[in-house]
Amino acid sequence: MNAMTAMRPLVPAKTVMGGRALRRSVSNGAVTVAKQLWCPGGQGKLNPTYLDGTLPGDYGFDPLELGAVPANLQRFREAELIHSRWAMLGAAGVIAVEALGFGDWVSAQTASPQTYFGVVIPGGDNITANVSLFTVFLAFAESARQSNTDAQKRLYPGGQFDPMGMSKDPKAFKEAQLKEIKNGRLAMLACLGFAGQAASTGTTPLANLAAHLADPFHVNVGSNPIALPFL
Repeated sequence: MNAMTAMRPLVPAKTVMGGRALRRSVSNGAVTVAKQLWCPGGQGKLNPTYLDGTLPGDYGFDPLELGAVPANLQRFREAELIHSRWAMLGAAGVIAVEALGFGDWVSAQTASPQTYFGVVIPGGDNITANVSLFTVFLAFAESARQSNTDAQKRLYPGGQFDPMGMSKDPKAFKEAQLKEIKNGRLAMLACLGFAGQAASTGTTPLANLAAHLADPFHVNVGSNPIALPFL
């Protein structure tokens, strides 16, 4: 790094039209990264310096400073991405099972025999056996991933997991990474919502949606005493 690079000031922040967010350029040696902030103008814990915008979906959100230690940041990043992928599969499964008429995600867990889109699973009368079998498969796949010491390949293995070659174009790959983490975060919230919905209303997502569309003025979040207990 030469003296001119070291003395180069940060590009001042500027407001994005529409008030959607604030963008600033963070100088990292010879590389300048555009960063979108979750809290425009925030300092300190609101926008920590160790979140410099290089990670997909990084908007500087870490008020508890959980990622201040580099090793923790990598571990939390990995955990978030893996949970995101599971949540996207889970959210899609919850909707698909009900939409295709194979019951709902709550009753399907205890149904006997156990089926997969109408096909009876061998040993389907024993859900414990199925869970054990899936656990073995998942443990094998996860152990293979954990054995990889390359931090990037642990998150994005590529190869046979990228049959469409989406990672070959760096620009398209970066965009796909951002889309994945955004959709994954939304899916995690959706799964949490599905669980809360089942606990509070005793019904399922599509059943609740149909009831709301049939009578939106009387069936909504305001009419749910568990969702809004103070009303």
